[in-house]
Amino acid sequence: MNKIILSAAILLAGACTAQDDTSIMTNTADTPSVSSKADLSFSSDAHLFLEEVEGDKALEWVKGENERSLARLKTDPRFAALEKDALDIVNAKERIPYGSVRDGFVYNFWQDETNVRGLWRKTTLESYKSDTPVWETVLDFDALAKAEDKNWVFKGSNCFKPKNATQWKCMVSLSDGGKDAVIQREFDLASKTFVEGGFATHEAKQGIAWAGADTLLVATDWGDVDGVASVTESGYPYILKRWTRGTPLNEAQTILQSSPTVMGVWPMTFELEDGRVIQSAMEAESFFSFNYWLFPEDGSEAVKWPIPKKSTPQGVYAGQFLLTLEADWDVEGQGSFKQGDLVAFEVNAFLESKTLPSVSLVMRPKERQAIGSVSLSKDALLISYNDNVAGKVMSGDLVDGEWTFSPVALPDNGNAGIAFASKDESDVFLNYEGFLNPDSLYAFDAKSGEVTLLKSLPPKFDASPYVVEQFESTSKDGTKVPYFVVRAKDTAMDGSTPTLLYGYGGFQISLNPSYSAFTGKLWLDNGGAYVLANIRGGGEFGPAWHQAGLKLKRQVVYDDFISVAEDIIGKGLTSPSKLGIMGGSNGGLLMGVMFTQRPDLFSAVVCQVPLLDMLRYHTMLAGASWMDEYGDPDVPEEREWLEKLSPYHNIDPSMEYPEIFFVTSTKDDRVHPAHARKMAHRLQDLEKPFLYYENIDGGHSAAANLKESANRRALEMTYLMQKLMGSSAE
Repeated sequence: MNKIILSAAILLAGACTAQDDTSIMTNTADTPSVSSKADLSFSSDAHLFLEEVEGDKALEWVKGENERSLARLKTDPRFAALEKDALDIVNAKERIPYGSVRDGFVYNFWQDETNVRGLWRKTTLESYKSDTPVWETVLDFDALAKAEDKNWVFKGSNCFKPKNATQWKCMVSLSDGGKDAVIQREFDLASKTFVEGGFATHEAKQGIAWAGADTLLVATDWGDVDGVASVTESGYPYILKRWTRGTPLNEAQTILQSSPTVMGVWPMTFELEDGRVIQSAMEAESFFSFNYWLFPEDGSEAVKWPIPKKSTPQGVYAGQFLLTLEADWDVEGQGSFKQGDLVAFEVNAFLESKTLPSVSLVMRPKERQAIGSVSLSKDALLISYNDNVAGKVMSGDLVDGEWTFSPVALPDNGNAGIAFASKDESDVFLNYEGFLNPDSLYAFDAKSGEVTLLKSLPPKFDASPYVVEQFESTSKDGTKVPYFVVRAKDTAMDGSTPTLLYGYGGFQISLNPSYSAFTGKLWLDNGGAYVLANIRGGGEFGPAWHQAGLKLKRQVVYDDFISVAEDIIGKGLTSPSKLGIMGGSNGGLLMGVMFTQRPDLFSAVVCQVPLLDMLRYHTMLAGASWMDEYGDPDVPEEREWLEKLSPYHNIDPSMEYPEIFFVTSTKDDRVHPAHARKMAHRLQDLEKPFLYYENIDGGHSAAANLKESANRRALEMTYLMQKLMGSSAE
């Protein structure tokens, strides 16, 4: 994104899908979509001790449930084989080393069985394009963790090189155990060492952006300010400061002080062709509504960018400031632009006048299309977009004042995307994958339009027995909902196929076709079928598809998922006794709602790092930041709806439920592990069946390293096999 050092990425990560690389026709006429009254008769206070993340009593309960559940799953004869296959996959040498290009070198982060925490490494561009690149270690995170006695998890690097300079400035982000809270340290790429006396921050949820060779914009937890905490109710910073090299962090100059009532503040910068760095910030009033601030070069008072609150800056290309629109925009005297459009205006004209210049349309998606991402290279503007859920890429430029685009020649019926592009580099890498097509990496020459295959993974399972199909179900309100089915070609359509249905449905995040060795090797090859549901709440068809399921309208998300489940049952692919579902984070909430609303529809539920207590979610960790998505429990009308929705509060003591498997992490500082803990304990109180696994490390992914990731996948697949394929271990 044009060297937009947009720390705002943490916002979008705030409710990641974690699309796991796995990922009856009963008469429902008299079955209400939502329970008419939440079961609030029980005392939820009895479970509040589980909100103390590392409290002795809470961890004692966690360890007891871990021991009980692992004893069953790990003694299943299939577990060892599944874990071995999963370890072979995560430790495979045949992986595409995706990376970033800097001055003729490709930088890559790599993990394997030897480098569990990973290596940050580099190779020349020429070597990278060969079949056997020669890598040079830049930073060994296993060695660093051992030396400092920390469970360091690499969370990325933020690098900047001033115009006409020869050296890169980098900040390395490190998390203890996988938390969202990190420390950041300045790192010298040339000497491959941390800079002595360089920039370094304390642990916090934070955002930084380079504003020059010796200046950072920093938003972090500054401690109490005049007796008031300097983080919002969501746990994010609301004070932004400019930090100059050689001065203590606590003496940094405040340039924006928002309010504890907003969601948070993050810095962002844009580098222009002449080397100037535009210093800006994003002030999130809520998850989907932002004020964008400019800090003028002359040190004068901050100015708001004259753009809608529901829009996203995408960078500066050919002197044009680009942004995508999440809502219609009526520009006075210039006409209207539509939700989903990519538009632009001349950036220098704004910087001089501080008023909105003439706005032009760059791209308008067609029906059943949506812009996915916008990337900038030295020679082209690149757009990845969904076309009926398939991912495609187009390349464009501004010629004589007109934007022109052409499609990039990549395979159809899969997911094509932009793996790397930078405004400072002509080299562009694109990638393509499909459910049955392993990842491929392509070099793209924007000047000629030529696409060259660089690397392609060997298949991790034999795809020849399988077929991919796309269908549409009809939701309760008549909306057509697309979904993909991956199954054996000779599948008997008699309802006997064990089937895993994956969904997410939130935060405008799209689920596209993707290649998963885990799905293929651990599930398809063992006789299962896989279904991916593209339900509302996601971004498959742009902002409108997402906004159709916000707050009080959210039941449509769940109706969509139910319609997909009923459609695959109606087609004879599977049946309730053979149908399992899986989802994480917001998808974990989806699992909880399906569990309480339609327990008759499936026999297995994998509920990963979920939200489940929707009456207290806004009080726990980053929960308050998601009220734009779900609603505010302190607003009576929205609380009334959330009472009907909240899985924790809608467990019916008289109802028979399928056994559910909760997977979470103690170190998840985004979605509180208490959600899974409390609902599991509620089921325990009612003597309802469940399994529970809480990884002591792992953050929001519930896995801190490759070995733990393989273990988790093997546990989930063992459970699914027990429930849908039968087991002598039960």
